[in-house]
Amino acid sequence: MKMMVRIGSVFVLLFAFVVQAADTPGAAPDALVKATVDEVLSAIKQTRDKRALHELAEKKVLPHFDFQAMTRLAVGRSWRDASPAQQKALENAFRSLLVSTYTTALSQSAGSNQTVEVKPAQVKADETDVTVKTLVKEPGRQPIAIDYRMSKTPSGWKVYDVVVENLSLVTNYRGSFNSEISRSGIDGLIRTLESKNRQLAEG
Repeated sequence: MKMMVRIGSVFVLLFAFVVQAADTPGAAPDALVKATVDEVLSAIKQTRDKRALHELAEKKVLPHFDFQAMTRLAVGRSWRDASPAQQKALENAFRSLLVSTYTTALSQSAGSNQTVEVKPAQVKADETDVTVKTLVKEPGRQPIAIDYRMSKTPSGWKVYDVVVENLSLVTNYRGSFNSEISRSGIDGLIRTLESKNRQLAEG
């Protein structure tokens, strides 16, 4: 939970990436982040409305994240045992969980004096996997290192993992997912995720 809150508090950087990605196809991943982070940080600081932030996530974030890859990595070995229908249900539920969780955290942290330093990434012409390293700074707090693992797909660069201070998002979820699968199977994990999503929607 602590990791989710910390990622959520700097989820603005994800918005920065995807907003520019939508307008600049083919641009280098680090350039996408660097070109727009200040503008997007400023825009999001002006609202704490969860519905507005959720709509922004739906429109701008989802198309630029590889949720299938993220879900496959989070589920681990059990992914191969899931039917196509179960895989799709897992992907949809995990996507909803991430967006709802981080939209809530973002609405609570909007308006802070965060700045983001984007490290230059050396991306070769034939490279299909890259990590964009960033450092989130806020007065009175220790800087937070956040890395974005991205893969190059036919539709552009997509994020498939977020690493906060060397802790991987997908790895963080894998333990709890595997425990739930051991107790109640893949369908049990799907039910758990869907139940959590309903709770977040009602909150």
